[in-house]
Amino acid sequence: MIMKPLEKHPHFAGPLGPVVLVIMDGVGIGHGDPGDMVAKASTPHLDHLKTTSVYTALKAHGRAVGMPSDEDMGNSEVGHNAIGAGRVFDQGALLVQNAVQSGALFEGETWRDLTDSLGDSTLHFIGLLSDGNVHSHIDILLAMLTRAHRQRIKKVRIHILLDGRDVPPASALVYVEMLEKRLAEINANDDFDYAIASGGGRLYITMDRYNADWPMIERGWNVHVKGIGREFDSATTAIETLRSETPGVIDQDLKEFVIVRDGNPVGPIVDGDSVVLFNFRGDRAIEISRAFDEPELDTFNRGPIPDVRFAGIMQYDADLKIPRRFLVTPPAIDEVLGEYLANAGVSQLAVSETQKYGHVTYFFNGNRSGKFDNATEDYVEITSDLLPFEQRPWMKGGEITDVILDSIRNNKHRFIRANYPNGDMVGHTGDLLAVEISIEVVDLCVGRLMAAINAANGILIVTADHGNADEMYEVSRDGKLKLDSHGHPRLKTSHTLNPVPCYIYDPAGTANARLTTARDLGISSLAATVINCLGFIPPESYDSSIVDVG
Repeated sequence: MIMKPLEKHPHFAGPLGPVVLVIMDGVGIGHGDPGDMVAKASTPHLDHLKTTSVYTALKAHGRAVGMPSDEDMGNSEVGHNAIGAGRVFDQGALLVQNAVQSGALFEGETWRDLTDSLGDSTLHFIGLLSDGNVHSHIDILLAMLTRAHRQRIKKVRIHILLDGRDVPPASALVYVEMLEKRLAEINANDDFDYAIASGGGRLYITMDRYNADWPMIERGWNVHVKGIGREFDSATTAIETLRSETPGVIDQDLKEFVIVRDGNPVGPIVDGDSVVLFNFRGDRAIEISRAFDEPELDTFNRGPIPDVRFAGIMQYDADLKIPRRFLVTPPAIDEVLGEYLANAGVSQLAVSETQKYGHVTYFFNGNRSGKFDNATEDYVEITSDLLPFEQRPWMKGGEITDVILDSIRNNKHRFIRANYPNGDMVGHTGDLLAVEISIEVVDLCVGRLMAAINAANGILIVTADHGNADEMYEVSRDGKLKLDSHGHPRLKTSHTLNPVPCYIYDPAGTANARLTTARDLGISSLAATVINCLGFIPPESYDSSIVDVG
């Protein structure tokens, strides 16, 4: 299908300077309670923007970003998909849920290929064990275990990645108990042998992204595949022991462990086995998929590579065919903002540090690798530090800002998009002081951009992809803080259901921007807004622009 080119706006030709879209990752609109670090932080520039810009709040969770229900928080992947696509596509969480409920997942060729010829070999599942519904959901794992049992697959091993990031920070045993209960029910029948084989925190093993820390993948490979690691008789014992040795540790940071029986690891992955990676979000699934799929991969020493049938629950990169086998077809996102602008000859810059670089490129472009036009697009990745984020909450904010300022001052690009990861990545640590600092860093960066936009007569759009730092304590539905057994507020490290801000700053006033009459808009409306601010008419298929111009 040939895309219809963008039409020039009849009353506005665009600003003299660039249009800059800033995505403050994890910066939502909280309730002003003690856990709202966005409200607590000193943010003079964002405060000034609110009084000098066209301002509104946007939905960034649930159905507004393609999640199964409005009880589901948004995340950076679906958020950037929605922002870049200009409309909402059903996301992996919903697609997988529907495929399981309809039975389509189990009727497909891949599931049959993995299970029909197992014989005495083992079916393995690897994935994040929680109900966060960002990377995975325990219900999907339990459904696959039930199906395997129904098919009379005798031996199954589960390699669990502990969350504490999209769910409460010390909740791992809740999910282990749920899983162990189901395994016990299965094992009570005949001669079935279903067990947890290995595990560890998601930020210590297996779930690296953007090639930032391949030793994480190596540690995961060693425990999942080789069965090499610290040995315990159960996952519960492992988690309790590791927590006791490092008081205050969050589940995501727990070290790796291997479950043994009679002195031997219960679940190494060997020739003839089948392996399912049940995470549906792509960014933290690609590297471990490559480790199973690519014979020539040289990022770490895998040793002898077992001859197995490996599949992801989804294909995580359709362009690069990662992985080759998958159980559910991912969303087909087309006609995205970046492609429309490339076809219109609009020069573009995308910039972030490693932690979110793929979000302003791959996810923003509808899960597409590469550029639409090499001649007019520049992508800049600033290498993230390999340190705990609470130890360096400023991250690479200054360096990202420097790249943007260079483009503005030298009139290099008409459209610039950038992501500041601080509010999200530091927010996930649960360190409130560091989170507060991270927000102040982003505010300082925004202030530098405001000055440059003033000088260049451009337009600055400041928003977020979802909340996080705005709610660092758990809050009940009636807005009250949830307390632990000691009467202290319960720490929260996951994303929020709160809306996100949107400031449209046009100091020269050339766009004459004013809010549209449309209400209850989501972040998918940002694409049409960018197109309007650049002096074009948005495609009819796009969700309504936040502003009218001209």
